[in-house]
Amino acid sequence: MKMRIKYAEQLENLNQELINMGSMIEKSIEHAVDALLNQDVELAKETMENDAKINHQQKKIEGICFQLLLQQQPLASDLRFIASTQKIVTDMERIGDQAADICEITRTMAKHTYMIDLKFLKKMAAETITMLIKSIESYTLQNKETAQEVIDHDDIVDELFDQEKKKLIEQIQKNPQCSEQAADMLMVAKYFERIGDHAVNIAEWILFALDDHKQDNNN
Repeated sequence: MKMRIKYAEQLENLNQELINMGSMIEKSIEHAVDALLNQDVELAKETMENDAKINHQQKKIEGICFQLLLQQQPLASDLRFIASTQKIVTDMERIGDQAADICEITRTMAKHTYMIDLKFLKKMAAETITMLIKSIESYTLQNKETAQEVIDHDDIVDELFDQEKKKLIEQIQKNPQCSEQAADMLMVAKYFERIGDHAVNIAEWILFALDDHKQDNNN
């Protein structure tokens, strides 16, 4: 009995640490967007440096998962939850990497005034952050409907990426001098698209874990 109580406490600790990591990457991508739009070099640098903390948090969570698998005998639903958590933190860590990558590009563009129309990029950033927040929320609340909303939302981000790419090509044709900056902005847009993809991955792993939990409870 004491072992199961301790095990339940460890699972709750795992849950809390993943929520903490979710808050970290949420803050990181929001700062990356602010740094990009405001050409804030210091904020970009700070966000890049904070990526090491995200990497450390990933390793901490993976360590907890490893200990749970070694020291306890998980139920089927718990085993799927732990396995899903390991996959989720990998996607979270990559989101942190991509926020840092956006900041690195921001630093290279900071010396020159933007010649590029950022309308679609701003919208894409906002929609991507929405996906990220909802994916973390679906984990926190163990909510399948919210997870499905994230998956469905990906079409919006993909469409905005296509619009951004088309707009950047048009701007290069009108003003070849902005071609280097446009190429950098296209790379930023691609990072936002990838962050959206990782948010979808997180949502899909949550659905996987919740479906299995339901089946396990019905048996």
